Amino acid sequence: MTETIKYYSTNRHLDQVSGIIPFREMVSFREALMMGQAPDGGLFMPEIIPALPIEAFKALKGMPYTEAATLVAQAFLTGEIDGQMLRRIIDDAYNYDVPLENVFARKYIMRLDQGPTASFKDFAARLMARLMSALRDPGRRLNVLVATSGDTGSAVGEAFKGVTGIDVTILYPRGEVSGRQKKQLDTIGRNVRAVSVDGKFDDCQDLVKQAFSDPELGSFNLTSANSINFGRILPQIVYYVWAWAQLSRDGDPAVFSVPSGNFGDALGCEYARRMGLPVEKLIMPTNENDEFPRFLETGIYEKVSPSQACLSNAMNVGHPSNLARFFDLYGGTVDRTGIVHRQPDLDEMRKNIYSVSISDRETKKTIKRIYDQYRVLLEPHGAVGWRGLEVYLDLYGDKSLCISLETAHPAKFPDEIRELLGIDPDLPQGMKDIDERSGAPVFLSADYGELRKYLQECLRITD
Repeated sequence: MTETIKYYSTNRHLDQVSGIIPFREMVSFREALMMGQAPDGGLFMPEIIPALPIEAFKALKGMPYTEAATLVAQAFLTGEIDGQMLRRIIDDAYNYDVPLENVFARKYIMRLDQGPTASFKDFAARLMARLMSALRDPGRRLNVLVATSGDTGSAVGEAFKGVTGIDVTILYPRGEVSGRQKKQLDTIGRNVRAVSVDGKFDDCQDLVKQAFSDPELGSFNLTSANSINFGRILPQIVYYVWAWAQLSRDGDPAVFSVPSGNFGDALGCEYARRMGLPVEKLIMPTNENDEFPRFLETGIYEKVSPSQACLSNAMNVGHPSNLARFFDLYGGTVDRTGIVHRQPDLDEMRKNIYSVSISDRETKKTIKRIYDQYRVLLEPHGAVGWRGLEVYLDLYGDKSLCISLETAHPAKFPDEIRELLGIDPDLPQGMKDIDERSGAPVFLSADYGELRKYLQECLRITD
């Protein structure tokens, strides 16, 4: 019988660090899911990464996406949830397509924009919401607190909308989301509240982290649906496994290019590789928030503060939360403030990962060039991913199988697409009703005391 996997905190080694009392206990997946982050402010990590034989991945060729999701989820969740219940959850979560669009030769776009909110974050949010509903304590209300730079909030909000026993509060930076993203967030309604913060995404993220560490909010059963929660990371392993299985020939490895902001999406690829998936290189292109490519180049980590507002707004992150997990996987430690306490193995990291910063100018040129040349429509995040792949191939030579991720639907950026290409992207089904919805956010400053007061007045403890 496979042993149940336990989870530890990335801050477990931080002795004698002001403000941090290391959490050295091991918890179950259920506990990690409900807690969101560790009590010491660290992120939960599985003590072992379950390895699968390449034959298990190959067997997914031609199979529906739900088969890949079941394979990965069962590997992590054995002993945590009944297998039949897990299968029902997965079948309910993934009822939409995952197109693999050929650009040229064996270069593909994996379009993760076909879910209910037309964002890759639907994949993680929908499975996570259903797992939380299945595993929560009956009668005790769960309060999900989320910071979003664009698509996370709407994906989480729609995934949890109407879920029994769970309320959701979403913080977003007032001036850094597109008009359509704002409309999505403000109008979800029911058990989901949107909070418009007068600040940057990093301010929103820091407010959420402060709330989780605040003993005055301890009775409210707070948890996170941001990628600080491992429940968000687990589903993001799946699409790398599924895409490789559909496109690989005779088990040849793939290069994946993942537009990267808070690093949760790319982390899914890192875990897939460690599970045994043949990943030749993980490319992590950023926008002008270039703290990670500079770190890989120099070995010196300096966060970007304040973060830069770029066209690919969901990636406007000056200190990615999931960098702590990448550091941990490579033997290092970095805390939530960006202080490096122990360097990771840079040689090993550089062997597996490549990162480059893509400017807004390059992003726009890529959208236009790829559409003109191939009639493939990208939005800013997907364009950062594709351009990052091009830079890598120019430097290191052509690779056979390359898969770049398109993480949001172009219709979410109608003004930019119209300006660059002179066309109006067709709305996906999930976005066609947004203009008919109504709703307004709560307005708060970036002061934590103001958020605490709001939460104390609004959150419920019991059903």
